[in-house]
Amino acid sequence: MTRPSALSRRTLLKTASALPLTLAAPSVLRAAGEPLKVGVYGGYFQDSFDSFVYPEFTKATGIEIESIAVPTGEAWLIQLQQAARAKRAPADVSMMATVSIMRGMRTGLWATLDEAAMPNVSNILPTLINRYDDGGLAAVGAVSWYITVATNTDSFPEPIGSWAELWEPKYADSLGLLALVSNSYLLEITAKTFFGGTDYLSSDETIREVLGKVAELKPNTRLWYRDEAQFEQALKSGEIPIGQYYHDVTGLAAADGFPVRSNFPKEGGLRESGNWAVAGVSEKIEEAQVFIDYMSQPSVQAMLARNLGTAPNVARESMDLTDEEFAAVSSEIAPVIPRYDLHFERTDWLNQIWAEMLQA
Repeated sequence: MTRPSALSRRTLLKTASALPLTLAAPSVLRAAGEPLKVGVYGGYFQDSFDSFVYPEFTKATGIEIESIAVPTGEAWLIQLQQAARAKRAPADVSMMATVSIMRGMRTGLWATLDEAAMPNVSNILPTLINRYDDGGLAAVGAVSWYITVATNTDSFPEPIGSWAELWEPKYADSLGLLALVSNSYLLEITAKTFFGGTDYLSSDETIREVLGKVAELKPNTRLWYRDEAQFEQALKSGEIPIGQYYHDVTGLAAADGFPVRSNFPKEGGLRESGNWAVAGVSEKIEEAQVFIDYMSQPSVQAMLARNLGTAPNVARESMDLTDEEFAAVSSEIAPVIPRYDLHFERTDWLNQIWAEMLQA
Protein backbone atom coordinates (compact mmCIF):
# COMPACT_ATOMS: atom_id res chain seq x y z
CA MET A 1 0.00 0.00 0.00
CA THR A 2 1.56 3.30 -1.11
CA ARG A 3 -1.37 5.59 -0.72
CA PRO A 4 -0.69 8.01 2.14
CA SER A 5 2.91 8.90 1.34
CA ALA A 6 1.93 9.97 -2.16
CA LEU A 7 -0.63 12.54 -1.09
CA SER A 8 -0.21 16.25 -1.70
CA ARG A 9 -2.10 18.68 0.51
CA ARG A 10 -1.13 22.13 -0.72
CA THR A 11 -3.90 23.88 1.17
CA LEU A 12 -3.92 21.78 4.32
CA LEU A 13 -1.78 23.94 6.58
CA LYS A 14 -3.80 27.02 5.67
CA THR A 15 -7.22 25.65 6.51
CA ALA A 16 -6.96 23.19 9.40
CA SER A 17 -9.01 23.77 12.53
CA ALA A 18 -8.28 22.49 16.03
CA LEU A 19 -9.28 19.08 17.29
CA PRO A 20 -12.25 18.99 19.67
CA LEU A 21 -11.20 18.23 23.24
CA THR A 22 -13.81 15.66 24.16
CA LEU A 23 -11.90 12.89 25.91
CA ALA A 24 -11.31 12.90 29.63
CA ALA A 25 -8.17 10.88 30.26
CA PRO A 26 -7.70 8.92 33.48
CA SER A 27 -5.55 10.86 35.91
CA VAL A 28 -3.25 7.85 36.32
CA LEU A 29 -1.98 8.49 32.81
CA ARG A 30 -1.08 12.12 33.42
CA ALA A 31 2.07 11.27 35.30
CA ALA A 32 5.36 12.24 33.70
CA GLY A 33 7.31 9.56 31.87
CA GLU A 34 8.60 8.48 28.51
CA PRO A 35 6.41 9.63 25.61
CA LEU A 36 4.10 7.32 23.72
CA LYS A 37 5.74 6.49 20.39
CA VAL A 38 3.21 6.65 17.54
CA GLY A 39 4.17 5.67 14.01
CA VAL A 40 2.27 6.95 10.97
CA TYR A 41 3.18 7.07 7.29
CA GLY A 42 5.91 9.63 6.68
CA GLY A 43 5.50 12.85 4.75
CA TYR A 44 2.03 14.36 4.60
CA PHE A 45 0.48 12.06 7.19
CA GLN A 46 3.18 12.58 9.76
CA ASP A 47 3.22 16.35 9.21
CA SER A 48 -0.54 16.48 9.65
CA PHE A 49 -0.58 14.37 12.80
CA ASP A 50 2.30 16.40 14.23
CA SER A 51 0.42 19.64 13.59
CA PHE A 52 -3.20 18.79 14.34
CA VAL A 53 -3.55 15.55 16.24
CA TYR A 54 -0.77 15.03 18.73
CA PRO A 55 -0.78 18.50 20.39
CA GLU A 56 -4.51 18.33 21.07
CA PHE A 57 -4.30 14.73 22.25
CA THR A 58 -1.61 15.76 24.74
CA LYS A 59 -3.74 18.68 25.95
CA ALA A 60 -6.66 16.34 26.51
CA THR A 61 -4.76 13.48 28.14
CA GLY A 62 -1.41 14.69 29.40
CA ILE A 63 0.28 11.96 27.37
CA GLU A 64 3.23 13.19 25.34
CA ILE A 65 3.74 11.79 21.83
CA GLU A 66 7.00 10.96 20.09
CA SER A 67 6.25 11.05 16.37
CA ILE A 68 7.73 8.22 14.30
CA ALA A 69 7.74 8.18 10.48
CA VAL A 70 7.06 4.68 9.18
CA PRO A 71 7.38 3.36 5.62
CA THR A 72 4.42 1.88 3.81
CA GLY A 73 4.37 -1.71 2.64
CA GLU A 74 6.08 -4.57 4.47
CA ALA A 75 9.26 -2.75 5.54
CA TRP A 76 7.89 -1.45 8.84
CA LEU A 77 6.30 -4.79 9.68
CA ILE A 78 9.68 -6.50 9.25
CA GLN A 79 11.35 -3.90 11.46
CA LEU A 80 8.73 -4.40 14.17
CA GLN A 81 9.09 -8.18 14.01
CA GLN A 82 12.86 -8.00 14.30
CA ALA A 83 12.64 -5.55 17.20
CA ALA A 84 10.05 -7.72 18.98
CA ARG A 85 12.48 -10.62 19.01
CA ALA A 86 14.84 -8.34 20.90
CA LYS A 87 11.97 -7.24 23.21
CA ARG A 88 12.07 -3.71 21.82
CA ALA A 89 9.30 -1.50 20.46
CA PRO A 90 10.47 1.12 17.92
CA ALA A 91 6.88 2.38 18.10
CA ASP A 92 4.18 1.61 20.64
CA VAL A 93 1.30 2.30 18.24
CA SER A 94 1.64 1.92 14.47
CA MET A 95 -0.61 2.72 11.53
CA MET A 96 -0.52 -0.40 9.37
CA ALA A 97 -2.09 -1.72 6.18
CA THR A 98 -4.64 -4.48 6.73
CA VAL A 99 -2.54 -7.23 5.13
CA SER A 100 0.38 -6.22 7.35
CA ILE A 101 -1.97 -6.43 10.33
CA MET A 102 -2.85 -9.98 9.30
CA ARG A 103 0.79 -10.95 8.92
CA GLY A 104 1.54 -9.57 12.37
CA MET A 105 -1.43 -11.40 13.86
CA ARG A 106 -0.10 -14.69 12.55
CA THR A 107 3.05 -14.26 14.67
CA GLY A 108 1.32 -12.70 17.68
CA LEU A 109 3.11 -9.39 17.08
CA TRP A 110 0.23 -7.20 18.24
CA ALA A 111 -1.04 -6.82 21.78
CA THR A 112 -4.57 -8.00 22.47
CA LEU A 113 -6.36 -4.78 23.33
CA ASP A 114 -8.78 -4.22 26.21
CA GLU A 115 -12.05 -3.10 24.66
CA ALA A 116 -13.47 -2.13 28.05
CA ALA A 117 -10.73 0.51 28.26
CA MET A 118 -11.66 1.87 24.83
CA PRO A 119 -15.42 2.51 24.74
CA ASN A 120 -15.16 4.73 21.67
CA VAL A 121 -13.93 1.81 19.57
CA SER A 122 -17.57 0.70 19.45
CA ASN A 123 -18.11 3.63 17.06
CA ILE A 124 -15.74 2.17 14.44
CA LEU A 125 -17.40 0.38 11.52
CA PRO A 126 -17.32 -3.41 12.03
CA THR A 127 -15.46 -4.00 8.75
CA LEU A 128 -12.55 -1.98 10.18
CA ILE A 129 -12.00 -4.15 13.27
CA ASN A 130 -9.41 -6.95 13.22
CA ARG A 131 -9.60 -9.82 15.72
CA TYR A 132 -7.53 -12.84 16.64
CA ASP A 133 -9.13 -16.25 16.24
CA ASP A 134 -10.12 -16.23 19.90
CA GLY A 135 -11.99 -12.94 19.44
CA GLY A 136 -9.32 -10.77 21.01
CA LEU A 137 -9.01 -7.29 19.51
CA ALA A 138 -5.81 -6.92 17.45
CA ALA A 139 -6.30 -3.70 15.47
CA VAL A 140 -8.73 -0.82 14.98
CA GLY A 141 -9.44 1.21 11.84
CA ALA A 142 -7.47 4.47 11.87
CA VAL A 143 -8.11 6.26 8.57
CA SER A 144 -9.72 5.35 5.26
CA TRP A 145 -9.75 6.64 1.69
CA TYR A 146 -11.54 5.84 -1.57
CA ILE A 147 -10.48 4.89 -5.07
CA THR A 148 -13.15 6.05 -7.51
CA VAL A 149 -13.51 6.84 -11.20
CA ALA A 150 -11.79 10.13 -12.03
CA THR A 151 -12.49 11.93 -15.28
CA ASN A 152 -11.29 14.98 -17.14
CA THR A 153 -14.49 16.96 -17.56
CA ASP A 154 -13.30 18.66 -20.76
CA SER A 155 -13.07 15.22 -22.35
CA PHE A 156 -16.05 13.60 -20.60
CA PRO A 157 -18.49 16.19 -19.21
CA GLU A 158 -20.96 13.65 -17.84
CA PRO A 159 -20.26 11.70 -14.61
CA ILE A 160 -19.60 7.98 -14.72
CA GLY A 161 -22.48 5.97 -13.29
CA SER A 162 -20.95 2.50 -13.15
CA TRP A 163 -17.55 0.85 -13.11
CA ALA A 164 -18.88 -1.18 -16.05
CA GLU A 165 -18.57 1.85 -18.30
CA LEU A 166 -14.79 1.51 -18.24
CA TRP A 167 -15.16 -1.57 -20.45
CA GLU A 168 -17.05 0.34 -23.18
CA PRO A 169 -15.34 0.76 -26.58
CA LYS A 170 -15.66 4.54 -26.47
CA TYR A 171 -12.91 4.57 -23.82
CA ALA A 172 -10.36 2.80 -26.05
CA ASP A 173 -6.80 3.86 -25.18
CA SER A 174 -8.14 6.31 -22.58
CA LEU A 175 -7.77 4.73 -19.14
CA GLY A 176 -5.22 5.05 -16.39
CA LEU A 177 -5.40 2.09 -13.99
CA LEU A 178 -3.35 1.19 -10.94
CA ALA A 179 -0.73 -1.33 -11.93
CA LEU A 180 -0.78 -3.91 -9.13
CA VAL A 181 -3.32 -6.51 -8.09
CA SER A 182 -2.66 -5.39 -4.52
CA ASN A 183 -3.40 -1.68 -4.98
CA SER A 184 -5.84 -1.51 -7.88
CA TYR A 185 -8.23 -4.05 -6.36
CA LEU A 186 -9.63 -4.51 -9.83
CA LEU A 187 -10.46 -8.12 -9.01
CA GLU A 188 -12.81 -6.92 -6.28
CA ILE A 189 -14.23 -4.06 -8.35
CA THR A 190 -14.87 -6.37 -11.29
CA ALA A 191 -16.39 -9.07 -9.08
CA LYS A 192 -18.86 -6.62 -7.57
CA THR A 193 -19.67 -5.03 -10.93
CA PHE A 194 -20.19 -8.17 -13.03
CA PHE A 195 -20.34 -11.21 -10.72
CA GLY A 196 -22.61 -10.22 -7.87
CA GLY A 197 -19.99 -9.32 -5.28
CA THR A 198 -16.54 -10.08 -3.94
CA ASP A 199 -17.72 -13.40 -2.47
CA TYR A 200 -17.47 -14.68 -6.04
CA LEU A 201 -13.69 -14.67 -5.59
CA SER A 202 -14.01 -18.00 -3.80
CA SER A 203 -11.86 -20.39 -5.84
CA ASP A 204 -8.98 -20.47 -8.29
CA GLU A 205 -11.49 -21.01 -11.08
CA THR A 206 -13.70 -18.04 -10.24
CA ILE A 207 -10.71 -15.78 -9.59
CA ARG A 208 -9.37 -16.62 -13.04
CA GLU A 209 -12.82 -15.97 -14.51
CA VAL A 210 -12.90 -12.50 -12.94
CA LEU A 211 -9.32 -11.90 -14.06
CA GLY A 212 -10.40 -12.71 -17.60
CA LYS A 213 -12.93 -9.92 -17.36
CA VAL A 214 -10.25 -7.55 -16.05
CA ALA A 215 -8.14 -8.47 -19.08
CA GLU A 216 -10.88 -7.04 -21.30
CA LEU A 217 -9.84 -3.60 -20.01
CA LYS A 218 -6.44 -3.84 -21.68
CA PRO A 219 -7.49 -2.31 -25.06
CA ASN A 220 -8.94 0.66 -23.18
CA THR A 221 -5.92 1.18 -20.94
CA ARG A 222 -3.21 3.61 -21.95
CA LEU A 223 -1.31 3.51 -18.66
CA TRP A 224 -0.98 0.97 -15.87
CA TYR A 225 0.52 3.34 -13.35
CA ARG A 226 2.62 3.01 -10.22
CA ASP A 227 3.47 6.71 -9.98
CA GLU A 228 0.35 8.52 -8.82
CA ALA A 229 1.74 11.92 -9.79
CA GLN A 230 2.19 10.73 -13.38
CA PHE A 231 -1.47 9.82 -13.72
CA GLU A 232 -2.65 12.93 -11.88
CA GLN A 233 -0.83 15.21 -14.31
CA ALA A 234 -2.13 13.26 -17.31
CA LEU A 235 -5.67 13.44 -15.94
CA LYS A 236 -5.47 17.19 -15.39
CA SER A 237 -4.16 17.80 -18.91
CA GLY A 238 -6.62 15.41 -20.54
CA GLU A 239 -3.82 13.24 -21.95
CA ILE A 240 -5.34 10.30 -20.03
CA PRO A 241 -8.89 11.51 -19.47
CA ILE A 242 -10.32 8.75 -17.27
CA GLY A 243 -9.18 6.19 -14.76
CA GLN A 244 -8.89 5.02 -11.17
CA TYR A 245 -7.78 7.64 -8.71
CA TYR A 246 -8.22 8.85 -5.16
CA HIS A 247 -11.46 10.68 -4.47
CA ASP A 248 -10.05 13.26 -2.09
CA VAL A 249 -7.00 14.12 -4.19
CA THR A 250 -9.17 14.51 -7.29
CA GLY A 251 -11.43 16.84 -5.30
CA LEU A 252 -8.45 18.95 -4.29
CA ALA A 253 -7.38 19.22 -7.92
CA ALA A 254 -10.90 20.29 -8.89
CA ALA A 255 -10.87 22.90 -6.12
CA ASP A 256 -7.62 24.22 -7.60
CA GLY A 257 -9.45 24.81 -10.87
CA PHE A 258 -8.47 21.74 -12.88
CA PRO A 259 -11.18 20.17 -15.08
CA VAL A 260 -11.46 16.92 -13.16
CA ARG A 261 -14.20 15.07 -11.31
CA SER A 262 -14.37 12.08 -8.98
CA ASN A 263 -17.39 9.79 -9.43
CA PHE A 264 -18.71 7.21 -6.99
CA PRO A 265 -20.12 4.52 -9.29
CA LYS A 266 -23.34 2.78 -8.30
CA GLU A 267 -21.31 -0.25 -7.20
CA GLY A 268 -19.43 1.98 -4.75
CA GLY A 269 -15.91 3.31 -4.50
CA LEU A 270 -13.12 1.03 -3.35
CA ARG A 271 -12.51 1.72 0.33
CA GLU A 272 -9.01 1.12 1.68
CA SER A 273 -7.88 1.68 5.26
CA GLY A 274 -4.99 1.96 7.63
CA ASN A 275 -5.26 0.49 11.13
CA TRP A 276 -3.94 1.16 14.63
CA ALA A 277 -2.08 -1.74 16.22
CA VAL A 278 0.01 -1.89 19.39
CA ALA A 279 3.30 -3.75 19.68
CA GLY A 280 2.93 -6.63 22.10
CA VAL A 281 6.32 -5.82 23.65
CA SER A 282 5.35 -2.20 24.31
CA GLU A 283 5.51 -0.96 27.90
CA LYS A 284 2.89 1.68 27.05
CA ILE A 285 -0.14 -0.45 26.24
CA GLU A 286 -2.43 1.43 28.61
CA GLU A 287 -1.44 4.79 27.08
CA ALA A 288 -1.73 3.31 23.58
CA GLN A 289 -5.31 2.30 24.32
CA VAL A 290 -6.09 5.85 25.43
CA PHE A 291 -4.73 7.07 22.10
CA ILE A 292 -6.78 4.61 20.02
CA ASP A 293 -9.90 5.42 22.05
CA TYR A 294 -9.33 9.13 21.46
CA MET A 295 -8.89 8.65 17.72
CA SER A 296 -12.10 6.59 17.55
CA GLN A 297 -14.35 9.44 18.68
CA PRO A 298 -16.83 10.64 16.04
CA SER A 299 -15.76 14.24 16.67
CA VAL A 300 -12.12 13.37 15.98
CA GLN A 301 -13.07 11.34 12.91
CA ALA A 302 -14.95 14.39 11.64
CA MET A 303 -11.90 16.55 12.26
CA LEU A 304 -9.73 14.16 10.29
CA ALA A 305 -12.22 14.30 7.41
CA ARG A 306 -12.16 18.09 7.40
CA ASN A 307 -8.44 18.58 7.77
CA LEU A 308 -6.67 15.46 6.51
CA GLY A 309 -9.14 14.49 3.81
CA THR A 310 -9.63 10.97 5.15
CA ALA A 311 -12.94 9.13 5.04
CA PRO A 312 -14.47 8.78 8.53
CA ASN A 313 -14.48 5.32 10.06
CA VAL A 314 -17.71 5.88 11.97
CA ALA A 315 -21.36 6.20 10.95
CA ARG A 316 -22.19 9.48 9.28
CA GLU A 317 -25.06 10.24 11.64
CA SER A 318 -22.66 10.27 14.59
CA MET A 319 -20.80 13.29 13.18
CA ASP A 320 -21.61 16.91 12.39
CA LEU A 321 -20.13 16.93 8.89
CA THR A 322 -22.12 18.93 6.37
CA ASP A 323 -23.25 17.28 3.14
CA GLU A 324 -20.45 19.05 1.30
CA GLU A 325 -17.81 18.01 3.84
CA PHE A 326 -18.94 14.40 3.79
CA ALA A 327 -19.10 14.25 -0.02
CA ALA A 328 -15.56 15.60 -0.22
CA VAL A 329 -14.19 12.47 1.43
CA SER A 330 -16.80 9.72 1.36
CA SER A 331 -20.13 8.41 0.07
CA GLU A 332 -23.22 6.72 1.43
CA ILE A 333 -23.06 4.17 -1.40
CA ALA A 334 -21.92 0.86 0.06
CA PRO A 335 -18.21 0.55 -0.78
CA VAL A 336 -16.28 -2.20 -2.47
CA ILE A 337 -14.21 -3.78 0.32
CA PRO A 338 -10.88 -5.40 -0.59
CA ARG A 339 -10.61 -9.14 -0.08
CA TYR A 340 -7.70 -8.73 2.28
CA ASP A 341 -7.86 -12.41 3.14
CA LEU A 342 -7.00 -13.30 -0.46
CA HIS A 343 -4.18 -10.78 -0.65
CA PHE A 344 -2.83 -12.20 2.61
CA GLU A 345 -3.16 -15.89 1.83
CA ARG A 346 -2.54 -15.95 -1.93
CA THR A 347 -0.07 -13.07 -2.46
CA ASP A 348 2.42 -14.86 -4.70
CA TRP A 349 -0.18 -16.62 -6.81
CA LEU A 350 -2.23 -13.45 -7.34
CA ASN A 351 0.87 -11.51 -8.35
CA GLN A 352 1.81 -14.27 -10.78
CA ILE A 353 -1.52 -14.53 -12.56
CA TRP A 354 -1.85 -10.74 -12.62
CA ALA A 355 1.55 -10.36 -14.28
CA GLU A 356 0.63 -13.08 -16.78
CA MET A 357 -2.59 -11.23 -17.60
CA LEU A 358 -0.80 -7.93 -18.23
CA GLN A 359 1.88 -9.57 -20.38
CA ALA A 360 -0.46 -11.70 -22.48
